[in-house]
Amino acid sequence: MLSPISPLNPAQPSHLPTRIVVIGAGAVGATTAFTLVLRSRSSEVVLIDLQKDLARAQALDMSHGSPFLGGTRVRAGDYADCAAADIIILTAGAAQRPGETRQDLLGRNVKIMDSVLENISQYNTDAILLVAANPVDVLSYYIWKKSGRPWQRVMGSGTLLDTARFRYLMGQHLEVDPRSIHGHIVGEHGDSEIPVWSRTNVAGVPVHLDAQEKDDIFTHTRDAAYQIIAAKGSTSYAIALVLDRICAAILHSESSVLNVSTLLSNYHGIDDVYLSVPCVIDRDGVRQVLDLQPTTEEIVLLRNSAELMKERIRTLPGPS
Repeated sequence: MLSPISPLNPAQPSHLPTRIVVIGAGAVGATTAFTLVLRSRSSEVVLIDLQKDLARAQALDMSHGSPFLGGTRVRAGDYADCAAADIIILTAGAAQRPGETRQDLLGRNVKIMDSVLENISQYNTDAILLVAANPVDVLSYYIWKKSGRPWQRVMGSGTLLDTARFRYLMGQHLEVDPRSIHGHIVGEHGDSEIPVWSRTNVAGVPVHLDAQEKDDIFTHTRDAAYQIIAAKGSTSYAIALVLDRICAAILHSESSVLNVSTLLSNYHGIDDVYLSVPCVIDRDGVRQVLDLQPTTEEIVLLRNSAELMKERIRTLPGPS
């Protein structure tokens, strides 16, 4: 069930200056920063990268378009700029190579996140941490544990991107605007993700597809990143839009329902793992985890995905 916000203390969007810090000025970080600037998502966007010249160049390139944009200021900075951040987006990490799975990145990216978190914690212990680096579910769990922040304020981009791909492909197949497709990809952002066919509909009308049609749509959804990476080296545009969408829900306290990676507790028997399911997102982060009421078969698949994540979590250094 969806719980109402207490009328005595409703969440309200802030009208004060806001700052989003993006850690990592590579393809995902820079495209995300540019998307945030294009949409005037916050008062200020700050790019931080070990390659300081790269961060400065990316910010300067965006700033040159300021006469055609809104009032968002974009600049390069350092970790001290995290002090006034409302949201810190973590895109820094090793890039996924052609033929590599997201899980292959785990060892390299845990070391990078250790350094990033150590620097952030010197200046900010309150901002919402939005994780985009892969493998996003395991890294989000690790960052939650290591940062000491409430789980509600540490989330991963999760399967919101996969869900967008799913809706796009469904729209293509049915010749319907994808904005009218209601469907979910849940579980891992990766090979064990699950399409919730039992809840897929077009404006409330159930979708009737045969097994081959379903398999084709899901396979193209799940493997989309591999195809893009093989051809151009990385994904960037759609994930930037995903991160922008999550930031909007937070900063405007929208109470929007988005599929983000979050801590699951007693969710159909799943505990102590980060996976994506629909969540209510507002100014405080994940306000509520929603129960999609999947079928028995879908629950089994979700539990299998959780077990895979737990196996990988057990390989992590430090707190577990």
